[in-house]
Amino acid sequence: MRMNVPNSLTLARIVMIPVFMLLFFLPFHWAAPASAIIFGLAGLTDWLDGYLARRLEQYSNFGAFLDPVADKLMVVAALVLLVQHDASPLLAIPAVIIIGREIAISALREWMSELGERASIAVSWLGKVKTTAQMVAIFLMLWRHDIAWIPTYTLGMVLLYASAGLTLWSMFNYLKAAWPTLKDDDRLL
Repeated sequence: MRMNVPNSLTLARIVMIPVFMLLFFLPFHWAAPASAIIFGLAGLTDWLDGYLARRLEQYSNFGAFLDPVADKLMVVAALVLLVQHDASPLLAIPAVIIIGREIAISALREWMSELGERASIAVSWLGKVKTTAQMVAIFLMLWRHDIAWIPTYTLGMVLLYASAGLTLWSMFNYLKAAWPTLKDDDRLL
Protein backbone atom coordinates (compact mmCIF):
# COMPACT_ATOMS: atom_id res chain seq x y z
CA MET A 1 0.00 0.00 0.00
CA ARG A 2 1.35 3.36 -1.06
CA MET A 3 0.44 6.23 1.26
CA ASN A 4 -0.96 9.29 -0.49
CA VAL A 5 -2.39 12.60 0.71
CA PRO A 6 -6.08 11.53 0.78
CA ASN A 7 -5.24 8.36 2.75
CA SER A 8 -3.09 10.38 5.15
CA LEU A 9 -6.03 12.72 5.79
CA THR A 10 -8.32 9.75 6.40
CA LEU A 11 -5.86 8.28 8.90
CA ALA A 12 -5.55 11.69 10.56
CA ARG A 13 -9.34 11.71 10.97
CA ILE A 14 -9.15 8.40 12.84
CA VAL A 15 -6.33 9.73 15.04
CA MET A 16 -8.52 12.75 15.88
CA ILE A 17 -11.15 10.50 17.51
CA PRO A 18 -9.32 9.88 20.82
CA VAL A 19 -8.21 13.55 20.91
CA PHE A 20 -11.78 14.69 20.39
CA MET A 21 -13.01 12.25 23.07
CA LEU A 22 -10.40 13.38 25.59
CA LEU A 23 -11.31 17.04 25.06
CA PHE A 24 -15.01 16.19 25.44
CA PHE A 25 -14.43 14.94 29.00
CA LEU A 26 -12.05 17.63 30.23
CA PRO A 27 -13.59 19.73 33.03
CA PHE A 28 -12.77 23.11 31.48
CA HIS A 29 -15.07 25.73 29.95
CA TRP A 30 -13.10 25.63 26.70
CA ALA A 31 -13.20 21.82 26.39
CA ALA A 32 -16.61 21.60 24.69
CA PRO A 33 -15.77 24.11 21.92
CA ALA A 34 -12.35 22.50 21.52
CA SER A 35 -13.88 19.05 21.03
CA ALA A 36 -16.34 20.56 18.54
CA ILE A 37 -13.47 22.17 16.63
CA ILE A 38 -11.60 18.84 16.41
CA PHE A 39 -14.82 17.19 15.20
CA GLY A 40 -15.29 19.99 12.66
CA LEU A 41 -11.71 19.61 11.42
CA ALA A 42 -12.33 15.88 11.01
CA GLY A 43 -15.43 16.68 8.96
CA LEU A 44 -13.41 19.01 6.76
CA THR A 45 -10.77 16.32 6.19
CA ASP A 46 -13.59 14.03 5.03
CA TRP A 47 -14.50 16.53 2.33
CA LEU A 48 -10.86 17.35 1.56
CA ASP A 49 -9.64 13.77 1.18
CA GLY A 50 -12.41 13.04 -1.33
CA TYR A 51 -11.72 16.24 -3.23
CA LEU A 52 -7.97 15.56 -3.35
CA ALA A 53 -8.44 11.94 -4.37
CA ARG A 54 -10.47 13.10 -7.37
CA ARG A 55 -8.34 16.14 -8.16
CA LEU A 56 -4.97 14.37 -7.85
CA GLU A 57 -6.35 11.06 -9.15
CA GLN A 58 -5.05 9.33 -6.03
CA TYR A 59 -7.61 6.58 -5.66
CA SER A 60 -6.80 3.42 -3.77
CA ASN A 61 -8.65 0.36 -2.52
CA PHE A 62 -7.34 1.16 0.95
CA GLY A 63 -8.82 4.67 0.77
CA ALA A 64 -12.13 3.38 -0.59
CA PHE A 65 -12.33 1.04 2.41
CA LEU A 66 -10.99 3.35 5.12
CA ASP A 67 -12.78 6.62 4.26
CA PRO A 68 -16.32 5.45 5.12
CA VAL A 69 -14.99 3.60 8.17
CA ALA A 70 -13.36 6.79 9.46
CA ASP A 71 -16.58 8.75 8.90
CA LYS A 72 -18.70 6.23 10.74
CA LEU A 73 -16.25 5.92 13.63
CA MET A 74 -16.23 9.68 14.15
CA VAL A 75 -20.01 10.08 13.95
CA VAL A 76 -20.73 7.07 16.18
CA ALA A 77 -18.15 8.19 18.77
CA ALA A 78 -19.68 11.67 18.85
CA LEU A 79 -23.25 10.38 19.14
CA VAL A 80 -22.33 8.00 21.95
CA LEU A 81 -20.63 10.82 23.85
CA LEU A 82 -23.58 13.14 23.33
CA VAL A 83 -26.10 10.52 24.51
CA GLN A 84 -23.89 9.78 27.52
CA HIS A 85 -23.78 13.50 28.33
CA ASP A 86 -27.51 14.10 27.77
CA ALA A 87 -29.13 10.75 28.52
CA SER A 88 -32.61 11.48 27.21
CA PRO A 89 -34.94 9.73 24.77
CA LEU A 90 -35.04 12.98 22.80
CA LEU A 91 -31.38 12.48 21.86
CA ALA A 92 -31.23 8.68 21.98
CA ILE A 93 -33.91 8.23 19.29
CA PRO A 94 -32.13 10.06 16.43
CA ALA A 95 -28.78 8.63 17.57
CA VAL A 96 -30.10 5.06 17.32
CA ILE A 97 -31.68 5.81 13.92
CA ILE A 98 -28.39 7.19 12.59
CA ILE A 99 -26.18 4.44 14.04
CA GLY A 100 -28.64 1.71 13.03
CA ARG A 101 -28.79 3.00 9.46
CA GLU A 102 -25.00 3.07 9.22
CA ILE A 103 -24.80 -0.56 10.34
CA ALA A 104 -27.60 -1.67 8.01
CA ILE A 105 -26.26 0.11 4.93
CA SER A 106 -22.69 -1.07 5.61
CA ALA A 107 -24.00 -4.64 5.75
CA LEU A 108 -26.05 -4.06 2.59
CA ARG A 109 -23.00 -2.73 0.73
CA GLU A 110 -20.95 -5.72 1.84
CA TRP A 111 -23.64 -8.12 0.70
CA MET A 112 -24.08 -6.33 -2.63
CA SER A 113 -20.31 -6.46 -3.14
CA GLU A 114 -20.40 -10.22 -2.67
CA LEU A 115 -23.09 -10.38 -5.34
CA GLY A 116 -21.04 -8.15 -7.66
CA GLU A 117 -23.66 -5.39 -7.49
CA ARG A 118 -22.01 -2.78 -5.28
CA ALA A 119 -22.32 -0.10 -7.97
CA SER A 120 -26.12 -0.26 -7.74
CA ILE A 121 -25.92 1.29 -4.26
CA ALA A 122 -23.15 3.82 -4.76
CA VAL A 123 -23.13 6.92 -2.56
CA SER A 124 -25.80 9.36 -3.72
CA TRP A 125 -26.25 13.10 -3.42
CA LEU A 126 -28.77 12.41 -0.65
CA GLY A 127 -26.09 10.53 1.31
CA LYS A 128 -23.80 13.53 1.01
CA VAL A 129 -26.52 15.93 2.21
CA LYS A 130 -27.29 13.55 5.09
CA THR A 131 -23.65 13.42 6.09
CA THR A 132 -23.29 17.20 5.97
CA ALA A 133 -26.43 17.69 8.08
CA GLN A 134 -25.16 15.14 10.63
CA MET A 135 -21.74 16.78 10.86
CA VAL A 136 -23.17 20.27 11.34
CA ALA A 137 -25.75 19.02 13.89
CA ILE A 138 -23.14 17.14 15.91
CA PHE A 139 -20.72 20.08 15.75
CA LEU A 140 -23.38 22.43 17.15
CA MET A 141 -24.33 19.98 19.91
CA LEU A 142 -20.70 19.40 20.87
CA TRP A 143 -20.10 23.16 21.08
CA ARG A 144 -22.66 23.31 23.94
CA HIS A 145 -22.34 27.08 24.45
CA ASP A 146 -24.73 29.57 22.95
CA ILE A 147 -23.16 31.91 20.43
CA ALA A 148 -24.61 35.36 21.03
CA TRP A 149 -28.38 34.71 20.98
CA ILE A 150 -28.14 31.43 19.03
CA PRO A 151 -28.88 28.31 21.13
CA THR A 152 -26.37 26.02 19.41
CA TYR A 153 -27.35 22.84 21.25
CA THR A 154 -31.05 23.27 20.46
CA LEU A 155 -30.32 24.18 16.86
CA GLY A 156 -28.06 21.13 16.64
CA MET A 157 -30.82 18.91 18.06
CA VAL A 158 -33.31 20.18 15.45
CA LEU A 159 -30.76 19.57 12.72
CA LEU A 160 -30.01 16.10 14.15
CA TYR A 161 -33.70 15.20 13.77
CA ALA A 162 -33.62 16.53 10.21
CA SER A 163 -30.53 14.43 9.50
CA ALA A 164 -32.22 11.38 11.07
CA GLY A 165 -35.08 11.93 8.61
CA LEU A 166 -32.57 12.19 5.75
CA THR A 167 -30.89 9.08 7.13
CA LEU A 168 -34.11 7.07 6.86
CA TRP A 169 -34.89 8.50 3.42
CA SER A 170 -31.43 7.59 2.08
CA MET A 171 -31.65 4.12 3.67
CA PHE A 172 -34.96 3.44 1.92
CA ASN A 173 -33.47 4.68 -1.37
CA TYR A 174 -30.52 2.29 -0.99
CA LEU A 175 -32.83 -0.60 -0.10
CA LYS A 176 -35.06 0.23 -3.06
CA ALA A 177 -32.05 0.24 -5.40
CA ALA A 178 -30.81 -3.07 -3.98
CA TRP A 179 -34.19 -4.79 -3.83
CA PRO A 180 -34.25 -6.17 -7.43
CA THR A 181 -30.93 -7.90 -6.82
CA LEU A 182 -31.83 -9.08 -3.34
CA LYS A 183 -35.24 -10.49 -4.22
CA ASP A 184 -33.75 -12.49 -7.11
CA ASP A 185 -31.00 -13.95 -4.91
CA ASP A 186 -32.08 -17.47 -3.99
CA ARG A 187 -29.59 -17.41 -1.12
CA LEU A 188 -32.04 -15.19 0.79
CA LEU A 189 -34.23 -18.14 1.75
